[in-house]
Amino acid sequence: MAGGIQDGKQKPPLPQAGSSFIERIAGQGEVGGAGSGAETWGHGDPLQRRSPIDLRPLPVVRSASEQDYREIVDRAAEAFSAWRTMPAPKRGEIVRQIGTVLRWHKRDLAEVVSREVGKTRAEAEGEVQEMIDMADFAVGLSRMLYGATMPSERPGHRIYEQWHPLGPVGVITAFNFPLAVWSWNAFVALVCGDTVIWKPSSKAALSAVAAMKLIWPVLKSNDLPDGILNLVVGSGPSIGEAMIHDRRIPLVSATGSVRMGRQVAAAVGARLGRTILELGGNNAVIVSPSADLDLAVRAVVFGAIGTAGQRCTTIRRVLVHADSFDGFCASLVRSYQQLRVGNPLEEGVHMGPLVDSAAVNAMQAALKQLKDQGGKILCGGQVLSGGIFDAGTYVTPCIAEARADMPIVHEETFAPILYAIRYRTMEEAVANLNAVPQGLSSAIFTNHLVEAETFLSAGGSDCGIANVNIGTSGAEIGGAFGGEKDTGGGREAGSDAWKAYMRRQTVTVNWSRKMPLAQGIKFNVD
Repeated sequence: MAGGIQDGKQKPPLPQAGSSFIERIAGQGEVGGAGSGAETWGHGDPLQRRSPIDLRPLPVVRSASEQDYREIVDRAAEAFSAWRTMPAPKRGEIVRQIGTVLRWHKRDLAEVVSREVGKTRAEAEGEVQEMIDMADFAVGLSRMLYGATMPSERPGHRIYEQWHPLGPVGVITAFNFPLAVWSWNAFVALVCGDTVIWKPSSKAALSAVAAMKLIWPVLKSNDLPDGILNLVVGSGPSIGEAMIHDRRIPLVSATGSVRMGRQVAAAVGARLGRTILELGGNNAVIVSPSADLDLAVRAVVFGAIGTAGQRCTTIRRVLVHADSFDGFCASLVRSYQQLRVGNPLEEGVHMGPLVDSAAVNAMQAALKQLKDQGGKILCGGQVLSGGIFDAGTYVTPCIAEARADMPIVHEETFAPILYAIRYRTMEEAVANLNAVPQGLSSAIFTNHLVEAETFLSAGGSDCGIANVNIGTSGAEIGGAFGGEKDTGGGREAGSDAWKAYMRRQTVTVNWSRKMPLAQGIKFNVD
């Protein structure tokens, strides 16, 4: 490698006076949604988005055509031939440099995320920080792609396993975490020796373009070929379908709805490819009589309204013991009444808009079903109007009293609706927690050792994530992220999730001068 980005090197020049980072990335007009390391292009339909903050138009992203997609995959496949042979620690060095650039542009990139999907500034900067943290993790991982050594039953033999790069990896991401989830996949895949083809949500295409325009120069400064990190913006029926049926892509990691996940699993499975699926979440928190109620209230409020309830790890159900239910709900309502809904770029705002008017409509439909099924709204649920609220994307977060058996409670509504549910016994609480189709994240608030250990046991939470005295969201990258049942079963980020991006090879070496067979088989020939 020659050149490269060094930590102490002067930051590239900022936009000229009067220009924003978005203008620097996209200009005043249109930017291509296909790219592999240099310029972007696109021959598909234009994607015209308006910011959910104030409905101002964002730069047009020109989506990729099917021919653009094929060209991108060709480049990714060609680059893989060179990238896979680079020593893993050298690949880690590239990811380190990417992390450095992200540090330089943390606020710039966060502003794009805020304007495009409506996250508060703090949450958007937190998302870019997660990318930075993931880069740091991947750098260390690049020296820890360990294989095991096993004893052989045959004398003079050695058995071990090794891990090799898999190939071009397809990554399909959702709007709610437009950058962080991509980094979970991309940075791990890079150090594993894979190339990456990214199909972002059409609702967050500009954020993806901005991130890649920052990252691609790192590859160029190291004299690396185009095609290692690739972007292909387009709709599910065109680009998404092409990707999941493409035999050149051995692994597709997809984040989205359960319906989408079933389509991906069926298509990729039919060609015997691999999938990592991160789908729906209907996460619950149990609040035990022994819990620190103030701690639980603080956790539940953030977990329920963070990203305007549009996280897969959002707290959607809080199961509270009947003896403390009324007091706990009253505390929640008081906390909700102190929340500030508004422009997410302003300081002190707790919750910004939903991503679009369709999300608002879905929320209102869910609340109608709640009332029809016998539920009661304790606070919130209104669509706001006047001033910036005339965008039609702002709502007040809602707390509703519900029963565990209500059909609407078993659905994931991507909005800030929190269902408060009574329980009498811990067995009942755990059963209700597990009764929904999704199995992503869960938590219990308790100071009782037996309750905590019961919750964490094989007979407790059936989710991929189980927490004690902390909410369901805000998972750290060091642990593998993912869930069970309709959540899809995939795992990303930390622990040994890296193994999904590589192929395992079992190796047997005979260093003897004999040819013994396994299992004691005798096969003699003259």
